[in-house]
Parts: sequence; structure tokens; C-alpha cells
Amino acid sequence: MNPNPEHITIDDNLNKIVQLLDELVLTPRIKALEWSKLTKQTPNMKIGYPGQHLASLITGVEGTRTGARGDDLIDGTEVKSCSRVDQLDTCKNCKNKVLRIEEVCPHCGSANIKRMDDSKWLFGIKSESELKLLTQDLDRVFLTLADYPYFSENNFDTIRFQAFEIWNKTERHSHFTNLMTNYYNKIFLEHISRNPNKTPAPKNFWPYSYQFYLCNPVKVFNCIVTNANTIPSINIDYYIVPNHDRSLLTPEPMPTALLSVEEWNQLIDSVPENTLNSQIAQGRTYQELIDNKKNKLEMVSILPLINESTRQFLDLRDTDKFSEAKETYIRRK
Repeated sequence: MNPNPEHITIDDNLNKIVQLLDELVLTPRIKALEWSKLTKQTPNMKIGYPGQHLASLITGVEGTRTGARGDDLIDGTEVKSCSRVDQLDTCKNCKNKVLRIEEVCPHCGSANIKRMDDSKWLFGIKSESELKLLTQDLDRVFLTLADYPYFSENNFDTIRFQAFEIWNKTERHSHFTNLMTNYYNKIFLEHISRNPNKTPAPKNFWPYSYQFYLCNPVKVFNCIVTNANTIPSINIDYYIVPNHDRSLLTPEPMPTALLSVEEWNQLIDSVPENTLNSQIAQGRTYQELIDNKKNKLEMVSILPLINESTRQFLDLRDTDKFSEAKETYIRRK
């Protein structure tokens, strides 16, 4: 999990990241928001190629001049980007579409709007060679994410940019390899055998989901943009320099709200008491956890987050279904 210094050639990274976000993402988005008021078209910022630029600046590694048909970075890193900003929403009353910038439905005037927050990373694996490339040949998968840290409060004027890394050939991130392998063998091939003329949907990898945390992603970048819809202000509050050994980083803590009651019981029955004790909320006790084994809400309040060593006792859920349950956690700054 140590980046090859020979490939790290971009310097002055923080200043360049701020400039990139301003010129390539935020300023064009402000223009799109203005035009959207007139055209009623979505201002959604497609973050695919900007995400690759951002990945190069965060890692210090250049691209390969190949667009979507070759390695994303010259060290072989695979870059995937996801944006949950400016998604198209739906009126709960009349079922018509509503733009994110609209406070009420333009069709019926209702303020009862379902705000969408379901974009995800997509992994297309259509052959044994593509599976091998992703799970055995590549060292690193780099995930960029743009979302709203205060989405649950309907605050769409603050945007967050994050980046996570998965070193898929390491034991720490072995669940990622298992996920992709299971998708190809149990979903893609099975679908092709039944419908050879129709290509299955790619593998969905949901931010903040049970599977996401179980893959032990390590965060390397976090940036908060305030006043994002008017005069954006960029604040990078977390950045891991390109040559830092990623094995020294702590993976993202997993919210226990994602666990089923059965998974809770599995943890309590399998994880040593002292390991759980070290993560229990201040003022709460291990005995309270035992006494509330059937009360999920109470257990979450006692043990809200679990670390990497604790979630080693959890298993991947079924990965042979076309539509996986999208259990996510509302995650703030």
C-alpha cells in the first residue's frame, strides 16, 4: 500500500487541487445553474473526467493520455467517480421530475419532494481478463465522490469532495476482490447464459453502504465547499500526501446502524469483550450491549461505530442478486 515514488511527478498539489475544483467544476456549475433556471435542464456536473484530473492531483500521478480506453493513471490505478450533486428529484404527489434548485414542484406546487441521493460507482466486468485486471493486476482503485454533507437537512449549498483508496491485492481490502469476483461469476455469467443478447448492468458499488465499509476504504482527501451555489469557498481539511504509506492509514469507521440484528448478534457472540469495550460510547457499558441484543436502536446508541478489527467478524451479504439492498448511512462532515 505504498505508492511508487517513481510515478509521483505532480507537486504543489493542494494549490492545484483548489484551482482545478474552481475552474473545472465549481465555476462551470455556477453557469449551469443560471442557465438551468431558463432552460429547465439539469445542471448536474458529470464528474467522470474531472474526477480523473482530481485523482492525478491528489495522488501526484499523471494520466496516460488514453481517455476511457486505457489505464487511468500511469501507475495503473483505476479511477472511478461518483457525483450525488444536482441529481434529478421527484414530486411525491404528482410523480413529475423536479430540479434540485426548485423548492416546490413546478407541475403541482407541492413541496413534498423526494430528494435523490443514490448515485454510485459502477464497475463493468465483461470478461475473465477484465476481472483479472481489476482484482489481480491493478494495485489501487481510486474512488472520488461529490455529495452534500447536510443532505438530510435539505442543505444543498454545501458540497463535499472526497477520495478513497482500495488496494485490492492486499488482505485488508480482500472483500472488494470478493465482491467483484462474485458479481462476475454469479451475476454477469449467469445473466449471459440466460440472455446472451443482453449485457447485464455493471456492478453497483454504493457509497456509505455495508459493502463499502466492509471493503475497508481509506480516505486520502476531504474538501468542503460552502456557498457552492453562489460564490464558492473551498476548504481542504484533510489530505494525505502522495508518497505516504497507505497501510498506516485507518480505514473509515463503519456505522453500526447498517447492521441487521443477526449481524449484531454475530458481533456480540464473536468479538472479544475488551475489543468492543474500547469502542463503546462514553458512559455506556458492555453489559448494556448484552442486555439489549434485540433492540437495534439501543445497540446503535451504545456502539455507534466499529473499527477495522471488529468488522473482520462480519461477512459479505448475498452478492448473487441483480438488485442489492441499498442500505446507506447519512454521513456528515
